[in-house]
Amino acid sequence: MFQVFTDLASWVVFDLLGLPPSTKLADALHFFIEDTTKIFALLLVMIYVIAIIRASLDVERVRDYLAGKNRFVGYFLGSTFGAITPFCSCSSIPVFLGFTSAGIPLGITMAFLITSPLINEVAVLLLMSLLGWKFTLLYIAVGMLIGMVGGLFLDTIRAERWLQSFAADALKHGQQNLQANQQPSNQTITAKITLAERHQFAKRETTEIFGRVWKWVVIGVGLGAALHGFVPDGWIETYLGDRQWWSVPAAVLLGIPLYSNATGVIPIMESLITNGLPIGTTLAFSMSTVAASLPEFILLKQVMQWRLLAILFVVLLTAFTLVGWTFNITSPLL
Repeated sequence: MFQVFTDLASWVVFDLLGLPPSTKLADALHFFIEDTTKIFALLLVMIYVIAIIRASLDVERVRDYLAGKNRFVGYFLGSTFGAITPFCSCSSIPVFLGFTSAGIPLGITMAFLITSPLINEVAVLLLMSLLGWKFTLLYIAVGMLIGMVGGLFLDTIRAERWLQSFAADALKHGQQNLQANQQPSNQTITAKITLAERHQFAKRETTEIFGRVWKWVVIGVGLGAALHGFVPDGWIETYLGDRQWWSVPAAVLLGIPLYSNATGVIPIMESLITNGLPIGTTLAFSMSTVAASLPEFILLKQVMQWRLLAILFVVLLTAFTLVGWTFNITSPLL
């Protein structure tokens, strides 16, 4: 299926540029061209197809559906909606305020926001092609579980106490509306749309999302190509790859200053695994890069006090470390 991208990379690197196949530069450039073209093609197709399917799904409908649900059902639904709706850190503030204004408990909102950057349809497709369906299903389950447990913990400690005042007021007002059996004041009704309108929506979604993520794909593939082509054979395996207990928290901490979305980090995962880094350590690094990055927390500071940000930060880092250790132990069995 993907042979056409391998052939294209070989033609560019070996025939057009005339680089010897045995050099590190040729190896890295071949990796970069093959993975970039493959991911771009998958992005364009998958974003369009998923956009056609979810053309009638918007944040307001998700928000209103979650409002008033049983708390534990809400954690599961919030995490599920997070997995199927692609939001990144740039979307976190309006989504957060929309949910709180509808009176949705903070834990359900956070289950949505934690899961959303970890799982998207493109990352799932690429993971399946890279590691197989068993690992991909386990990754989805773990990502959703992190969101659900994180949401439950934040509700248990009544984390809404540490929202910024305007966000706390919006949540209180929304909950009062629900208790009075009122609909959220800004509820919208989405009319059925035609196939042509779905197509136009999908075109806009494809253009917008591709325009937002392509640079992260290039950066991610570029880093992956550098690791693949220039890191000495056995270096990663020697220093981080022997499943030492400390390698997982070290990888989590290493991912914090970086930023990528789930699509852009997949090529880096591929290169790290190819170079000998255990799956659990790689996964912990990737989750930290996607969901615990500094840009994400800088944006969330607008709606959360420092105490809540610190608690969320520790919860995520602990969860990613436990996930890494678990996958390092169980991955030989998959």
